[in-house]
Amino acid sequence: MSTAPSSVLETEHRELVDSFASFVRRELVPLAAELPEDGDLPPADLRAYVRARSAKLGFYAGDYPEELGGSGMPFSAVVLLHHAAGRSGCPLAPYALAGSDGPSPLLRQGTEQQIERYLKPLVRGEATRCLALTEPNAGSDAFHLTSTATREESGEWVLTGRKTFVSNAGHADFAIVVAQAGGGAGEASEANEGGPTAFVVGMDHPRLRIGQAYDGMSGERLYELVLDGVRLPADAVVGGEAGVGAALGNGIDSLSRGRLVVAAMCNGIAEYALRLGVEYARERRAFGERIGAYQHVQEHLVSSRAEVEAAKLLTLACARLVDEGVETPENAALAKLTASETAVRVVDRSLRVHGATGWVRGHPLEFLYRYVRMMTIIEGTSEIQKVIVARSMGLG
Repeated sequence: MSTAPSSVLETEHRELVDSFASFVRRELVPLAAELPEDGDLPPADLRAYVRARSAKLGFYAGDYPEELGGSGMPFSAVVLLHHAAGRSGCPLAPYALAGSDGPSPLLRQGTEQQIERYLKPLVRGEATRCLALTEPNAGSDAFHLTSTATREESGEWVLTGRKTFVSNAGHADFAIVVAQAGGGAGEASEANEGGPTAFVVGMDHPRLRIGQAYDGMSGERLYELVLDGVRLPADAVVGGEAGVGAALGNGIDSLSRGRLVVAAMCNGIAEYALRLGVEYARERRAFGERIGAYQHVQEHLVSSRAEVEAAKLLTLACARLVDEGVETPENAALAKLTASETAVRVVDRSLRVHGATGWVRGHPLEFLYRYVRMMTIIEGTSEIQKVIVARSMGLG
């Protein structure tokens, strides 16, 4: 057993985590070895294969019920799997678990028809989706919507507006689009007619098109979606009639779980980066000594270990609370804030230990240095997480 404090909480799902780690080593690491060193993200067809293969083994979307194609895992087990994916250092491992392209808690409120048509293929890894929420003039204030959804006398909806920074839009089968029902942001809302509302929109809809594309630091491509009078039937509302105006509440639930998943991945990445730093410090020699004998190198690595263990314990504790029915947004915000900022610091320290070796293109730390910075932005920036925690403390 590990002597790390977090191992106390990791033993509960050890067999499952070990099985996933074995799958990564046995099947994904050989595939990753064939990827070009100068590439940032695996090709879409390879990601699709990994997703489907993992779903067949029961890992992908594992917290969804078995009748929907999942494995019925507790959420704490899912968090540990994401941690294991990040810790593996395999660039394909994250795609073996449901992320922004997989089942969304928004669809937990779906109708029977939506569950059958959209949710089950997602859980089986046979389809992907994207979330179109952020707008050009509203980044962190995601629910300040100018995209509108107008209901016509026929019962159909017409969506108009623009969405930006939409990940996976280039490969998704459908989008979850959130728009202001009944008009633009700030208009008076009436029962079942106003408020943020989520819609399922096929990416092949003739009035939905991809606009500008953006290349991120780590190779992740983000997209603009243009809603040019997208006409949808009444049953396109997530949750049916009860879902009109309900996207804000449902979205908070989605963001909280998503933030804990991001926190877990960050913890795994930080642990992997720390391992690289320790191994290098044990082997690299300078001035007749292994560099791990020098106090400033020890400072980098010991500080990193302390922060990683603290972040892991916090994330695992929050995940256990979710399993117990406690899903307060401030818990997820605190875990995501702590883990993502810790990962940035740990990767930076490990890069300092490696020096130029870790800076060279193709080295794992060079990629991680760019990649982890994104983790402090997605699912709400660190500044937004601080606002959420501050409000829970009665400070705002």
